[in-house]
Amino acid sequence: MSDSAILRSVEEHAAALFGPDTGRAAVTFLGTDQIEVLRFGPDQAGVIRYLTLGMSREPMTAATTTVRDPAGPRAELVLSLRGRRDSVLRRLAVLAAVPTVEGRPVAPGSGLDLGEPLWDGAPFTAVLVGEPGGLIPDLATGLAPVRFLPLLPMTPNESAYKRVHGPDALHQRWLAAGTDLRDPGRREVHLG
Repeated sequence: MSDSAILRSVEEHAAALFGPDTGRAAVTFLGTDQIEVLRFGPDQAGVIRYLTLGMSREPMTAATTTVRDPAGPRAELVLSLRGRRDSVLRRLAVLAAVPTVEGRPVAPGSGLDLGEPLWDGAPFTAVLVGEPGGLIPDLATGLAPVRFLPLLPMTPNESAYKRVHGPDALHQRWLAAGTDLRDPGRREVHLG
């Protein structure tokens, strides 16, 4: 399956789950192919899904790897929020460019820090990459499947806590507090 065919399949896969997209933006960074971010929803619960489209064009390989393995891991990023926060579109494209620009694969449990608000006025500057397969099932491509990695917004303090204690410890804090990670106005979880 060609890279462009993979992207078409990703878009069709998401549309089959969420219906047609309700908006999109495209960003191109120097030395990279275009990355789009699609908006789906809101659904009946008022949740908007933002999905990157373009990260799966290339398999993720470490910067130290000299040969690209076409069967290497491929992924797209998904952010779910209650209500529209369309200023997140460009910032999600920045995160989706990490494997190409920095030569750093994105995997569950990793943290990605923007160093700026995730969307205009957001208290979150980083995301924790969640486990795939829950919201959007993997997409078979004939090579490696495309995995859809959920992004969980983190405040700077939550990000620091995750670096020290690990992603599981932060997840436990969120669960114990009953944190709604889709709430764009949620408070930082108690970390003491």
